[in-house]
Amino acid sequence: MAEAEPIVRLAARGDGVTASGRFFPMTAPGDLVSAEGAVTPGPHRAVPPCRHFPECGGCQLQHVDDETYAGFVAERIVTALQAQGLAAPDMRPAHLSPPNTRRRASLRAERRGGQVLLGFNAEASHRIVDMRECHILRPELFALVAPLRGLLACLLPKRGQGEVRLTLADQGVDILLHGIAVEGLDAAEAVTDFARAHGVARLALDDGYGAQTLWEPEPATVTLGGIPVPLPHGAFLQATREGEAALVAAVREAVGEARIVADLFAGLGTFALALEGRVLAAEAARDAALALKAAAGRAQRTVFVDHRDLYRRPLDGKELARFEAVVLDPPRAGAREQVAQLAESAVPAIAYVSCNPATFARDAAMLVSGGFRMDWVRPVGQFRWSTHVELAARFRRE
Repeated sequence: MAEAEPIVRLAARGDGVTASGRFFPMTAPGDLVSAEGAVTPGPHRAVPPCRHFPECGGCQLQHVDDETYAGFVAERIVTALQAQGLAAPDMRPAHLSPPNTRRRASLRAERRGGQVLLGFNAEASHRIVDMRECHILRPELFALVAPLRGLLACLLPKRGQGEVRLTLADQGVDILLHGIAVEGLDAAEAVTDFARAHGVARLALDDGYGAQTLWEPEPATVTLGGIPVPLPHGAFLQATREGEAALVAAVREAVGEARIVADLFAGLGTFALALEGRVLAAEAARDAALALKAAAGRAQRTVFVDHRDLYRRPLDGKELARFEAVVLDPPRAGAREQVAQLAESAVPAIAYVSCNPATFARDAAMLVSGGFRMDWVRPVGQFRWSTHVELAARFRRE
């Protein structure tokens, strides 16, 4: 009879893998798997805290302990670098955002007769898991889930569907209803009454023609680098304040004492407003660029905002020559076009923030080929118990 095999690691999608290459879902390193597939739990198993796990697609790894989860976050990055022929540099300890710290989320909504389902999709499915508890959302966000069901019962037609995007602003929760109509006086009053009763910072509607604000007692802002920044509808924020702080600290270390810095893909200014000296902030999203420009102006910060698509028009060598350091925080697609220019530039230091280890590794290989050395990587797990991995890394000229 064949001996049981131990699970030795977690694959990219969270399945356990044996040394012989067999994949088993819902297993952890140290578990033993018999030839028949029976699992004997090992020392790295954890009791999932949520009743919806593993059905809900919001989490994939509640069944492993924090040591294993931190190792998974780091290993995803190491594996991606190895695929590009790069040796892993100094791997800093992984930051794991605590439970109940996610400050933004997109929930699916559907009305079935008199019932409204609201929550994340089931894993690998379009079916909604009706959220009755959540161990990743900030309490301020989760507190609105049940009341939102009541509001959506007034707004959604039978079998109607939509999306609810929640973001924690300085003034409270910002709600954007996507694909949901507010038709008639009764519906409009229901929205206003809901927003007032629950102290909502802002409530807006996007029925396919752009966001329309229906409730905003005072302008919604988010504080970045100690400065309140106007919060455009649907703007990108780091998922948790704790994760943001870990990334900001890593970027500040990577930039060092540089006094003239370019922050590329700057967004609302998460890094630009946290840096000293003079900063050029380049951002393609018009609303984000205008918000950052307004905030920096009011705070009298030396941040110069360039509304610029870095995929179509990356900074070239001549433009880059003036900077002592560059910060990169591109979308999941990475920054191939901009990295190609950086690889040929004389920039001394680069802080690279990424939400995709695969495209980061591709870009890192270009930088290394261009003469940069990758000093260290800080893995970041902001999306608690998920397979989504982020990181910050420092590159320096040899």
